[in-house]
Amino acid sequence: MSSLPASTLPIINIAPFLRNDQPELRISTSAALHVACMKYGFFYLDISAYANPSETAKLTTLAREFFMLPQDEKDKISLSNEDHARGYARLKENVTNGKADNHEGIDFYKPVDNPDKSKPVWGENQWPEKPIEFKERFNDWVEKMKALGLILMEAMADGLGMTTNEWEELRSQVDDSFWVMRTIGYPPLPNDHDGFSCGAHKDYGCLTFLHADPTPSALQVFLRQPGAIGIDSARFPTEQGNEQGVWINADPIPGCVVCNIGEMWEIWTNGLYRSTLHRVVHRGSNYRVSIPFFFEPNFSANVKPLAAALRIQAEEDVEATGRPLVHRTPVVYGDFLLSKVGNNFSGSKGRYDN
Repeated sequence: MSSLPASTLPIINIAPFLRNDQPELRISTSAALHVACMKYGFFYLDISAYANPSETAKLTTLAREFFMLPQDEKDKISLSNEDHARGYARLKENVTNGKADNHEGIDFYKPVDNPDKSKPVWGENQWPEKPIEFKERFNDWVEKMKALGLILMEAMADGLGMTTNEWEELRSQVDDSFWVMRTIGYPPLPNDHDGFSCGAHKDYGCLTFLHADPTPSALQVFLRQPGAIGIDSARFPTEQGNEQGVWINADPIPGCVVCNIGEMWEIWTNGLYRSTLHRVVHRGSNYRVSIPFFFEPNFSANVKPLAAALRIQAEEDVEATGRPLVHRTPVVYGDFLLSKVGNNFSGSKGRYDN
């Protein structure tokens, strides 16, 4: 892990987990992941040894070509055609905390058996007919990110000190990931827009791998680090409640994806790892494109505190910290997902509303 200022996210290279002949580097990488997940909940994941930059460049080009199509062409794959979760959402159709987000996007989910568009998230994915290569290239990326999810999960399991059997049990909870992929387009934020490009939220799943075009000063992450030097966000309200810290920019770094943990990791680690608020404020003059991939647990996964995390917490001096060990409530991931995405389906709330 790079030695960086407190107001900068750490960079972690996944390369040692792509081969089996570097045990010492694997140990240091898993240790760095453990620290990053406890301290930040966000980090840059260097995947330059895993993915060719030409792959992500092509995805960005295809996404941009789609968003530049006439509105009626994009509307052919509208969310309303399916389950209100899979498909295209118009500009400001997505809502966060009661305010329309200034972006448009396409959502894809893991294909399901016996699809039924009357049920939330249980419809069929809608792929654009234009650009021609869109479906093929993005499906390839899905497979690559699913594999990366398992690689990173193993590295994180090592960081927690999990036994082989414990890792196999955790792996069985994510080996049929109910993944989600979004392709998002962000026009410049209008000065009079009562909201954000994407409002502050925490991801509710497992791991997020975000590829974005080179646009700087757009993605912002809230660091719980009083005294760190933050960005000027005077135009926007305080969204982190009583938590002390600052908003920093998480600008793209070549060869890296921005990675963050979701609320399922909070449960798995009994609060040792914490999901982190983030938002998008795109004030630039260009049209920004980002492609987040959400590596999630299996739909039927019973997510509960892991023994390895409880061992770490039990080693703390409870009397000194004054924090009794309280177990987080287990959840079935599919039920948790529906409680979130079902809000979109009803049309009454947004996916990230509290």
